Amino acid sequence: MDEDTLRALKALADPVRLRILGRLAERPHTPAELADGIRRGRSPLGPPAVARHLDVLRAAGLLRDATTPAGAAVALRVERLAELGRSLDALEPTAGAAAATLLVDAAGRPLPPEDARVLRAFVVDGRLVSIPATARKRDVILRWLLERCFAEDRPYPEKEVNARLALHHPDVASLRRYLVDEGYLARESGIYRRTAPPPAPDGPPDDAPETRPTTPDAAPETRPTTPEGSPASA
Repeated sequence: MDEDTLRALKALADPVRLRILGRLAERPHTPAELADGIRRGRSPLGPPAVARHLDVLRAAGLLRDATTPAGAAVALRVERLAELGRSLDALEPTAGAAAATLLVDAAGRPLPPEDARVLRAFVVDGRLVSIPATARKRDVILRWLLERCFAEDRPYPEKEVNARLALHHPDVASLRRYLVDEGYLARESGIYRRTAPPPAPDGPPDDAPETRPTTPDAAPETRPTTPEGSPASA
């Protein structure tokens, strides 16, 4: 992985910077708008903190200058996010294998045709082009994100959740909320976890011991009995 990609990933690992990118994904903002609109606790983030975060994002190549009626602004470089997604996908063994993951579920089974159509429409180069507005299509995307980002059944701190989701779409707050609201992730004290373990492939595991049908133990042989002193008939 090259140094520019690492720098961009480190920039995306901060929850405040992810919220800034989420705002910029909607439209360009002035630094003052970001300082007033993004809060840390109960207080606005403030111009000095916004300026520091913007410097990090700009150094990672994620921002460009823009102009709005409110004055000089910054805008999200969507093409840089797409480039980052392609760089990460290049780490896969083959491009064909990466594309094939869109067409199978976590257990390796082919997806239903409608689910495959939704993924082909909304996922390009491993990134979401947009979050579906309809609940049914959004559910397909949420299930895909769950297996793509949270395949392991373990606790995920919110910072890690944000970083993983940001690799697929800048609006991590919405994705995170949808995953919790739809019951795919549980959240407690800033820690997230899958609500169910990853699905297992059909059939027993390869190393399962062979089982054989059991039969009752053979009953002991019984012999006819006769009164004491009387010989048994042959």
